[in-house]
Amino acid sequence: MSQQFVGCMVSIKCVDDLGTYQGQIINFNRQTVTISKAFKDGIPHSSQQVTINARDIQNLEIISTEEAGAKEVQSQNKITVKRPIAKRANRSVSECIPPSTPPSVSQNQNQNPVQNSVKKTTEQSHPEYPVNGRVVAAETNAKFNQKRVTQRQKWQERDEQAFGTPIDQSMNQDFDFEKNLALFNKEAVWEEINSLKPDIVRQSESNRGKYRHDENVIVSKPTTLRQIIVPVSDEREYVTDDGLVIPSITVDLHRQLIGAADRLGISWERRVELMGRAGAEIIIQLLGGAHRLNPKNAHQWPTIVALCGPHRTGAAGVNCARQLSTHGIKTVVYVENSENISLLQELSLYKMTGNKVETKIDKLASVVDLIILALYDEHSPKNSIPAVAKWVNSNKAPVLAIEPPSTGTPGILSKFSLVGGLPLSHSPDNGRLYLCNLSLPNKVFTDVGITYRSPFGPKFVIPLHYDDS
Repeated sequence: MSQQFVGCMVSIKCVDDLGTYQGQIINFNRQTVTISKAFKDGIPHSSQQVTINARDIQNLEIISTEEAGAKEVQSQNKITVKRPIAKRANRSVSECIPPSTPPSVSQNQNQNPVQNSVKKTTEQSHPEYPVNGRVVAAETNAKFNQKRVTQRQKWQERDEQAFGTPIDQSMNQDFDFEKNLALFNKEAVWEEINSLKPDIVRQSESNRGKYRHDENVIVSKPTTLRQIIVPVSDEREYVTDDGLVIPSITVDLHRQLIGAADRLGISWERRVELMGRAGAEIIIQLLGGAHRLNPKNAHQWPTIVALCGPHRTGAAGVNCARQLSTHGIKTVVYVENSENISLLQELSLYKMTGNKVETKIDKLASVVDLIILALYDEHSPKNSIPAVAKWVNSNKAPVLAIEPPSTGTPGILSKFSLVGGLPLSHSPDNGRLYLCNLSLPNKVFTDVGITYRSPFGPKFVIPLHYDDS
């Protein structure tokens, strides 16, 4: 009995707020009704099939038979795609949108009399329900069309405001800058501004004068702080990057300072390790640091030659070469005379690295990366060694001197120099000075009459600049 309703188009009104459903019955029994092509409250349902329980049905009306429903659904499933109107010049965007045409009532005039009577009866009883699977919503369509027309009018008004204003013919005329600039009296405005300033401010501004764009308004000098005071100062003073003044000391005061260090237990062996490490630290940075000393750059590994004399300064040069060799750098030590005990001790340690010791200048490489110069100290005779000087000057490698004479190395110009403790008054031939922290306690300085406060801060080696002020 229930199979005769399969295929019929029905309208099902549910209890409470479950809404009203329309669709074609595909399964009908005492418990449930399953419809396809379903509409809920006049809106197509998202599911292909909807099953409604019998207890939720308040009213069920048959709209049409299966054949009529199939014909109506077939006509309804036809979709008309309207081709957009091309935008032309002098035409707003809103005018290019094709108007929507509501479904014509004449499309339903070809139904047979039986279907028309069923439709008429259903419309009278439930005018808001869909008929033959389609919502009869003339009033809704009218509101929608009215809303669309209102939106189109807004678009047209917007386009008229943006593009419909005619261009003023005065825009074709050139703008008179001089005439408009004359309307602004700058002198009067400045006078009014200056009249509001206090008298002392106006006087200071008038006395200051006028400056060019490349001149400083305030003449500034580097801040200087003097926290090292020596009893006997030499002719030159230095300044650090932080503005601390480092006075130079005489040769005699330097000898007293080193003697006090030896007497208080800061022996030469302790100091030479610090000097060697400081020199190695500077050289590593000069060679390029981690960019150059990288295991992946073995083909660019540097070579360094240390020129060392028979004294403690020469021993410091050997120590520096030994510490560089522990970083994998190829080093060569050149000595002509090794009678000094300090030099012999450092040479015995250096030979354990497996690097070369040369006694003839002609066996040195013609091109190296850097030269350590430790041939002379302050007490060495100032006799030039022509062969060594010629080799250094022809090599064109940068030269780092360790504790050089204050007057410079005869025949050789150094680019950098490393000194410890406090500097002497060095000649410009020694290049840029670096001061090494020898870790001398304050008592070493006070014993020789020096008021001392460390200028090193977080660094172990600091650069010194000539204080020309």
